[in-house]
Amino acid sequence: MKVRLSVICLALWLKNRGVNMTEITSMNEQLDWTREKPRQFWDPSRKLLRTIRQYQQCAQSKNIMRRKLLTKWIVIKHRFWSVITGADIDLRCQIGGGLLLPHPNGIVIHPITIISDNFFIFQKVTIDPNGKRPIPSITTDHVNIGVVAKLLGNITVGYLAKIGANAFVTKNVSAKATAVGIPATIKINKEIA
Repeated sequence: MKVRLSVICLALWLKNRGVNMTEITSMNEQLDWTREKPRQFWDPSRKLLRTIRQYQQCAQSKNIMRRKLLTKWIVIKHRFWSVITGADIDLRCQIGGGLLLPHPNGIVIHPITIISDNFFIFQKVTIDPNGKRPIPSITTDHVNIGVVAKLLGNITVGYLAKIGANAFVTKNVSAKATAVGIPATIKINKEIA
């Protein structure tokens, strides 16, 4: 019940911010979970994502012993992979499936940030709502974020948007647009739109 209510609240909040919900729900059909599956024993970014997924599953478990004991073990694994990768991704982040972190060092994602499906984030990226009100940054499907990009403030990044390397984004990025520069300027790609 709690999860369903939060999804409804998120949908209403996205609608109020002008995000096209039909476009988002149609893209969820293309979710690619194989991107997160560890390919070999030493695959730090994917192992970090796995611990986040495991923690969120255990935290919702109704079995009290499992929730208390197993979550402590998962927190230890998460801290290990966080140190190895150099990433600061909170266990409570709402991350959609298919996230890809090819070089996860220096990635910082605030706990209340909501990331949608099939995302691609390069190293040293910061996503932080940076506000006094606890309103998350919302990002929709199939977004690519370049090296050392900073997404600060309560912003929405649209479907198929691209954030360039070293971009400093403080305002919404529309669907199929590219944000580049400091401060970021939004460029609409006429071929995709």
